[in-house]
Amino acid sequence: MADWIDRYQNLILSVCFHMTGDYFASQDLTQETFLAAFLHMAGFDGKNEKAWLCRIAANKCTDYLRQAGRRMIPTEDASMDAFHSPAGRPEQETLEAAVREELREKCRSLKPPYDEIAYQYFYLEKKPEEIADEQGKNKKTVETQIYRAREKLRHLYGQEGGGKAGKSREGPGRKERQDG
Repeated sequence: MADWIDRYQNLILSVCFHMTGDYFASQDLTQETFLAAFLHMAGFDGKNEKAWLCRIAANKCTDYLRQAGRRMIPTEDASMDAFHSPAGRPEQETLEAAVREELREKCRSLKPPYDEIAYQYFYLEKKPEEIADEQGKNKKTVETQIYRAREKLRHLYGQEGGGKAGKSREGPGRKERQDG
């Protein structure tokens, strides 16, 4: 049995870790696997000890995972979340409403046809196909107008934010080109 432990310890540990994803539990389960093998040595036929040990380990891990759900203790945060309304917190709702209202105003401030395209796409969250069908336009035309409306909205939002429109297209660590 001692030579089995030396020979298969790493294999059994990796099987347990693969199944549980918990290194410390895997160490315990590895010990339990070898203990169970020792206790049931009389029932072992002596053929393919590697497969036999892996099967014991898999069974130990399966039992551990089944019991894990029963061992979980709900935290105060988890139990309190059940009492919150699904609608969310009032301050979050107010903030979201303000952001959506600002988006609506910015969309409507664009010149035609971008005002309607931006409103439909960004505010109402319609797909380009839907907008094209409703307005009797080609889908590619609508997609181009969405692209241009997006650029115009970036410009509007950039004026408020200190002129940083378009920075989102720059990758990390890249400098924005200075024209000028």
